Amino acid sequence: MSLSERLTAIANMVTPGLRVADVGCDHGYLSIYLIKNGVSEHVIAMDIGKGPLDRAREHVNEAGLTGKIELRLSDGLEELKEDEADCVVMAGMGGPLMMDIMSRGEAICAKIREFILQPQSEVAMVRHFLEDNGYRIISEDMVLEDDKFYPMMKVIHGTMDLGSEAYYRYGKILLREENPILRIFLRREREMLFKIREELLGSERTDKVSERLKEIAGDIAIADEAIAISDRFHPVEIERVIK
Repeated sequence: MSLSERLTAIANMVTPGLRVADVGCDHGYLSIYLIKNGVSEHVIAMDIGKGPLDRAREHVNEAGLTGKIELRLSDGLEELKEDEADCVVMAGMGGPLMMDIMSRGEAICAKIREFILQPQSEVAMVRHFLEDNGYRIISEDMVLEDDKFYPMMKVIHGTMDLGSEAYYRYGKILLREENPILRIFLRREREMLFKIREELLGSERTDKVSERLKEIAGDIAIADEAIAISDRFHPVEIERVIK
């Protein structure tokens, strides 16, 4: 079974040998890949939806991995017990939902060794949340699949202070490693922001438009800062934690 580039990148972030909880497992493809490729010996695949979980069960049965992959109907981490997993994977869900799951499952998260997160939205908010709640980002990646950009991060317990809003929005490690996909994303982002600004400048100048122009100017400044950071650093100059 072959995975999408997005799911393969997520699988590559998982530390080999850890027990994995795949939260929001959908069709179960990631869970199956982790077992078949020897990344993990045991996976608990969980989803809030009965339909996706039933499809995952079919795929697990077809793969002959019923003894290696447990399937649980669960709202976030509710059905995961303490000390059942070392790694939690959450991918393909919005950032606010991801933060809510981690907040509600705080006691479980306290026992987890690492988290692999791929938020679909509000990525800067997720990084702020991690910093404010005793987590540290130690690795990041980004893939471009079907013309969509997917940022992802490996997180452990610890402290960090990203400082610059450019780092919260675009990722400190991604920027300093000169991630090629992020560089494409930044230039598209900047182009989109300029188009929005031009449209606003051509419209009637109301208070709402003026306020939006200020926001866009700030967004452009942050994007320009991120591009400058990415162009300044060379990958060998950063300190990256390898776990």
